Formats: sequence, C-alpha cells, structure tokens
Amino acid sequence: MTEADEVDRIVGAWNTQRPDLDFSPLEVLSRMDRLTRLLDRARRDVFRRSDLEAWEWDVLSALRRAGAPFQLSPKQLLQQTLVSSGTMTNRIDRLVGRRFVRREADPADGRSVLVTLTDDGRIRVDAAITRLVDVEDDLLQALSRADRDRLAGLLRKLSLSVDA
Repeated sequence: MTEADEVDRIVGAWNTQRPDLDFSPLEVLSRMDRLTRLLDRARRDVFRRSDLEAWEWDVLSALRRAGAPFQLSPKQLLQQTLVSSGTMTNRIDRLVGRRFVRREADPADGRSVLVTLTDDGRIRVDAAITRLVDVEDDLLQALSRADRDRLAGLLRKLSLSVDA
C-alpha cells in the first residue's frame, strides 16, 4: 500500500460520514489545492529574494518572454496578466518608478506607447526565473521525468477542458 497523505485522511473521514457520496474529485482537486498553496509560498519566497512582488514578476516576465527588444503594448500586457486597464497603468507607473521598465512612443503609431524592459528589469527577472526553476525542480524531485511529462499532459488536458 502507498503512504497516506492528509487528503487520504480527509477523504477517509468523509467516506465514513457520507458513504453515499463519491469523493474521488476531492482526491484530485484537494491535492491540487494543497500543492497550489505550497507552490504559492515557494514562489513568494523566490520573488521576495529577488526583491519583486508577484505582480511585478507577472509584468516583467511577460516583457522578458516577448524577446528582444522586450516590449509590449499596455493592451498586450493586459491580455497576458488578466488585470484591468487601471490596474495595469498603476503597475506600469510603479515599475517605471523602480526603473524596471520605461514607456516609449510606438514608432508604428505615435499616439500609442510601448512598455520596454530596462536592463535592470531584465537582470531582476532573469535572476528570479533562475531561482524559480530551481525551486520548482526541487518540488518535483519525487517524480521521474516520465512522471512529470505524464502529469503535465494530464493537467493540460484538464486545463483545456475547464477553460473551454
């Protein structure tokens, strides 16, 4: 028999109290919830060590992933970070204040601006992603590469069905 975890104990208690219900969804989603909370803590620690807030990470990493010259429009940033336009304006202002990004006129449309990652911002986000990958790799040490690939595929399948 495999080692029991906290979810096994919770589901076992519910099965005793409510044997009329199928608790198999809890066996999956309660584990996902518990792991999400652990991952959130680990990520907050990584960002803290990189002197970043999670929201700063969201914006800076979107710009970094865009590739050179590391620019996106505020609208593109909105689409990637799923926040309101007012929130994004505030976030860009704060990142400009920290000198992690700068606003530049869009050469294709003089009425528009592009948000550009500065060298300081790139250095900060590169350090954070290196730490993040290391920490997340440690969290997955119990799984083989094949297990990770299988789990990633199953989670992708679930994510696509829930998003649909």
